[in-house]
Amino acid sequence: MKRTIAVLAGAFIAFTSLNSFALAIEQTGFRQVELSDADGKRDLKLALWYPTADTKPAEMIGENRVFNGIQAINDALPDGKTHPLVVLSHGYGGSWRNLNWLAGELVGQGYIVAAPDHPGTTTFNRDKEQAAKLWERPHDLSRVIDAVTIDSALAGKVEPKRIAAIGHSLGGWSVVALAGAKFDPERFEKDCKTNPNPRICGLTDELINPQGDVAAEKLKTMKADPRIGAIVSLDLGLARGFTTESLKAIHVPALIFGAGVDIGDLPAKMESGYIATNMPNKATQYIEIADAAHFSFMQICKVGAVEMIEAEMPGDGIVCKDGVGRSREAIHREVTDKIIAFLAKSIPAQ
Repeated sequence: MKRTIAVLAGAFIAFTSLNSFALAIEQTGFRQVELSDADGKRDLKLALWYPTADTKPAEMIGENRVFNGIQAINDALPDGKTHPLVVLSHGYGGSWRNLNWLAGELVGQGYIVAAPDHPGTTTFNRDKEQAAKLWERPHDLSRVIDAVTIDSALAGKVEPKRIAAIGHSLGGWSVVALAGAKFDPERFEKDCKTNPNPRICGLTDELINPQGDVAAEKLKTMKADPRIGAIVSLDLGLARGFTTESLKAIHVPALIFGAGVDIGDLPAKMESGYIATNMPNKATQYIEIADAAHFSFMQICKVGAVEMIEAEMPGDGIVCKDGVGRSREAIHREVTDKIIAFLAKSIPAQ
């Protein structure tokens, strides 16, 4: 009997140790770095989330007065293993914090995640000259891939054949461009006359017109990054400026989400639907979430956030409003599950 008890005790200790180890390797590490530009004009502030076996205490990352953050270990050591990479692209006026919730979920599935703040169109850098270089947004993501794949000390080793890109709003536009879409300002201008849209067309003078012919040439000649194996777009905008020819030529798998609740002239069928309709059918999935609004793909809002925002910036409380029926947490769960399944199929383990 004593021998039996000893064996069971040993097995329990071993099981407990294995469980502790499993929990340790599922921790999320986080750090921020800066990527220098050759001419110093477009340095990138970069956030990184990655699997770690570090046992330091976790802390709240990406939290502010309005939005919740996630638990992660700041400046943790990468776990030393090789992982697939996902780059994230925030929307107009946003930051890496907006998709912080998704980054944590992806790390839990074994991904390294990297997200830059795009100069000129981020909360912390509204430089007009940089904002007008719209073609630089997809290039920012390529620079991030360069940095993370070259230097494994940043977030761990990257599997070079398992790289994907996910973007929200203008970030969705950016990842579609990264996959090979070309943007024609003249086409976009004509469409705005036919389908006047204050929210989308109103960005023309800031993002496109200041550079004139330079912008037209740069946007028409954007090149795909051949390292991208799949893309996910979350309710993108500026879609109808992409040429149908370039969309049809995109060969990577694409998951396109549209928000069914139109909160102000951003109809899903005319933006995300346009992309999905013109990309190759076999490689493209389109999902319209009926009770999601445009900002449902951002972080979870804190209790009282709407009232606080409205008191300081009337009208902006809309960033915390979703459709009727489900919570933002529930919408995130659906989106996360579909993205994880899509990536597992599109950039599978070798």
